Amino acid sequence: MNTPLLLLSAFLGVVLTVHLAMNGAVGAALNNPRVGNALFWCIGAITAVLIGASGWRAGALSGLSSVSPIMLTAGAIGATLVFAIAWVIPQIGAGPFTLALLIGQIVSGMALSHFGWLGSPRQPVSLVNVVGVIVMIIGVVLSNRR
Repeated sequence: MNTPLLLLSAFLGVVLTVHLAMNGAVGAALNNPRVGNALFWCIGAITAVLIGASGWRAGALSGLSSVSPIMLTAGAIGATLVFAIAWVIPQIGAGPFTLALLIGQIVSGMALSHFGWLGSPRQPVSLVNVVGVIVMIIGVVLSNRR
């Protein structure tokens, strides 16, 4: 187990939750989650260009021809995802949203690892993994009861 990377991943989960709640708050303040999301993505695009430029070297895009065009739709998927999140969080709250999001992430992450899709190292799903997901789903249902 790589504890430092797992701790970093947990921290990134905190950052993601705060980021998404911020996006939702901006959309709610503007009374227009689409405009709030567009603003976030414009700022994000500028930041991405600056970060990318800091690691630029000759031939940095030379492998682009080997990338499937479908993989390049990740940016559009991300923008749509964050828009949907900015719309949902003000309606149900950051807590319930994040718990439900985690279920989707865990199930899809297990599938990606099980089959080795998208370059993920293969890690077969075990009965313990399945029981863990079931327990988590029960936890989400219980935590959303009022």
